[in-house]
Amino acid sequence: MSDTHPSPHTPDFYQQVNRRLALSLGITLAFVVVEILAGILANSLALLTDAAHNFTDVLALALSWWALWITTKPANSGKTYGYHRAGILVALVNSTTLALIALGIFYEAYKRLIAPPAVQADILIGVGAIAVVVNLVTALLVRRRAEHDLNLKSTFLHLMGDVLSTVGAVAAGILIRFTGLNWIDPLVSVFIGLLILWNAWGIVRESVEILMESTPADIDMNALRRDILAVEGVRGIHDLHVWSITSQLRYLSAHIVTEDITVSVGAKVQAAVGQMLADRHEVRHATLQLECVECGNHGQFCDCADPRA
Repeated sequence: MSDTHPSPHTPDFYQQVNRRLALSLGITLAFVVVEILAGILANSLALLTDAAHNFTDVLALALSWWALWITTKPANSGKTYGYHRAGILVALVNSTTLALIALGIFYEAYKRLIAPPAVQADILIGVGAIAVVVNLVTALLVRRRAEHDLNLKSTFLHLMGDVLSTVGAVAAGILIRFTGLNWIDPLVSVFIGLLILWNAWGIVRESVEILMESTPADIDMNALRRDILAVEGVRGIHDLHVWSITSQLRYLSAHIVTEDITVSVGAKVQAAVGQMLADRHEVRHATLQLECVECGNHGQFCDCADPRA
């Protein structure tokens, strides 16, 4: 049976995602203009807040498209790992932008809570309802591949934040329509801002962890070490490092201690360790150095101290 879902980092994967990003970008950009005009007409901070958030989605979608394009470029002597981390940088930019927008929302909401202006509830409800549909469609266009790529995940969270914020705007419009309490509009904007911050923090944290070459969160180093030591022929391990190039692309390097064996037998040990790492820990890029004498000074992890110190 053929696979109808191309794996990440293949030409078909990028072509499908690029088409979806382009469609999402066009829909979102057109609606931003409509929502800004409606927000001004209705004097609604919730609508203007959502329009600002939608505009960041336009930027996020454009940056995501750029990151996907540049990651297809092959590795070279200047970029031996290729351009995979462009997507991580874009995810960090997108999430930081979200946080800054949330701070601006809080400031404007504070001013409107002090002196709530009149809000045209009917316009807020009508445009907000359309926004829910538009944002949900664009989010679903990106969602299909978001689990494979932190860059796309940050964009998807941008779009889903819009879905929830526009639901909040509609709810605010309905409450204002029946109660006349205009302060509900900036209050909803505060909740939208908190939601944006929550989403942004998760992406910032994951992006920084990858850029700092931290151990992937789902890797248990003790279990990984035990699994390596359980491979036939392995007598010890030290200088063990695991890090991520992207959220899906993981690398490992280690010194493996063996008996004094031939090169051909050592190659079989390396292959067995590599297969185990791929099967049990989803690490498919491993650099393993075989040694027949364990270095007593290194231990399990290398501190990479400056040799000039």
